[in-house]
Amino acid sequence: MKNMSMSSTSSSAGVMVGGAMMTPDKDIVDNAVNSNEHTTLVAAVKGAGLVETLEGAGPFTVFAPTNAAFDKLPAGTVNTLIQPENKQKLTTILTYHVVPGRLLAADLKDGQMLTTVEGETLMVHRTGNTVMLHDSKGGKANVTTPDVVSSNGVTHVIDAVLMPTK
Repeated sequence: MKNMSMSSTSSSAGVMVGGAMMTPDKDIVDNAVNSNEHTTLVAAVKGAGLVETLEGAGPFTVFAPTNAAFDKLPAGTVNTLIQPENKQKLTTILTYHVVPGRLLAADLKDGQMLTTVEGETLMVHRTGNTVMLHDSKGGKANVTTPDVVSSNGVTHVIDAVLMPTK
């Protein structure tokens, strides 16, 4: 896990994620499509019809699961979720990873409750520079790359998919 206080992974020019430079002049989606670690997330966002929303003015804070995070789900889950008949469930899961506003890692406090765009909450657990999120089903995800700043918000890369109760 990367230490959030390290400045070697981020600069005013951007942050390296998934082999690509994420820069503040691009929106959240335009940055994410360049990451080879987020192809599943990008496909899911497209399948749910959320591209236009996440390219909007925002600002948004997005907790972005990696491909490896999606791979931790039970076999077949992702393929099932991206079927057109499951669009609402997919949208619910994805919007559970989005919080209104621009929250940098320094803004996330231990015990803080974040209300997601989906409507349910995520709880922040922070120990020093390590940030973990707890979902409403008892699952947890670690922030592995914080503060990926985009023109319309900030993304934090996480190592698990968070699940709402719905």
